Amino acid sequence: MVRRIGAAGLLVIALTACAGGGTAAGSTAPSPRASSPIAPSTTPAPAQAAEKADQVGAVLARMSLEEKVGQLFMPVLYGTAADTVSGENQARYGAATPAKVIAKYHLGGVILFPQNVKSIGQVVQLTNGLQRASKGVPLIIGTDQENGLVSRMSALMTTFPGASRIKGAANARAVARATGEELRALGVNLDFAPVADVNINPRNPVIGPRSYGKDPRYVATMVSAAVKGFGDAGVAATAKHFPGHGDTNVDSHTGLPVIKHSRAQWERIDAPPFKAAVAAGVDAVMSAHIVFPKLDPSGDPATLSKPLLTGLLRGKLGFKGVISTDALNMEGVRKKYGDGEVAVRAVQAGADLLLMPYDFAKAYNAVLAAVKSGRISQQRLDESVTRLLTLKKNRGFLTRAPVASAAQAAKVLRSADHRKLAADAESR
Repeated sequence: MVRRIGAAGLLVIALTACAGGGTAAGSTAPSPRASSPIAPSTTPAPAQAAEKADQVGAVLARMSLEEKVGQLFMPVLYGTAADTVSGENQARYGAATPAKVIAKYHLGGVILFPQNVKSIGQVVQLTNGLQRASKGVPLIIGTDQENGLVSRMSALMTTFPGASRIKGAANARAVARATGEELRALGVNLDFAPVADVNINPRNPVIGPRSYGKDPRYVATMVSAAVKGFGDAGVAATAKHFPGHGDTNVDSHTGLPVIKHSRAQWERIDAPPFKAAVAAGVDAVMSAHIVFPKLDPSGDPATLSKPLLTGLLRGKLGFKGVISTDALNMEGVRKKYGDGEVAVRAVQAGADLLLMPYDFAKAYNAVLAAVKSGRISQQRLDESVTRLLTLKKNRGFLTRAPVASAAQAAKVLRSADHRKLAADAESR
């Protein structure tokens, strides 16, 4: 599928349900592995948790309302350099470089697409430049590197097999770890993967081989392994697309799918991989732009459904991490409400991270106005910002931005070990 994301008509591969690179010179900062947030700690777990909470609370307490609202957003920024105005960025944001957009709106995150990627050195300079532009809290820099069909950084990274081709949980964990290591070396700290959908519909136009398979228990095992693998690499993982996009014959990029599973069917088919992801400590869960009338009769997609996001995901499954929307420029979520209203309703439903709004300024201003009017309470806003800051703290970049190194990245990306793993992962 393709999604139109630019006024100039740029087409970007868009299966978010959200050219070869070189090794140009870049930063010589220490390897990102040197300060890995998953390094063993001698601090007792309860004390460590209290320390994290104190740090998150301290950061939250000094943020302005505008800064808090900015933390919720992860838009696309266009171009290959943080301090250069590309035509596409100008069409979307006016005469502003990506760095100026980050500073103006106090962004909490940015998502990268192939149009942001030319070479290893260029991407390292871009991510480091984006982080420098965030004067307050460092950025979540995300991408969709599922491997297989959806591989945004494929120009630079090892070609690992997609989910349906990976054999066994050990390989799923190893591939996720290697993928995470390569992303982290480039300055990317969150992957919108793994796919937790159980693909039981052979006519599914958007999931298909992106799923680990059609057996809920097997998919749950593989998703759990992948979440742990990303954690091994120190990169945040995202299970998607809640409450389950596997039994659709409509693509939510272009329409609004309806899944007619009963509550019992959802428990048996769709829920197990998400339960496994939560149990494995997944950092984030992405919502789907799908209607599940037996779970919420309102007719709203899951992204805008409080019964699904707050009631089912948080209440039933006990998920305490970040809930991300799927891309808010998709037709599945834009059919019923305007772009500003969609963002407000997503927050009201329980979403924390607002991904890729079609009209970013309109969405930001709508959420800001909703908080000022009381439609979104200060408490509700603080809950989302706290979860986003906690993710950053847990992954080691709440108070100091990670710095990528082009020299280190050149050693990690497409390494001999990773290429061997790619060959072995689907054969044993």
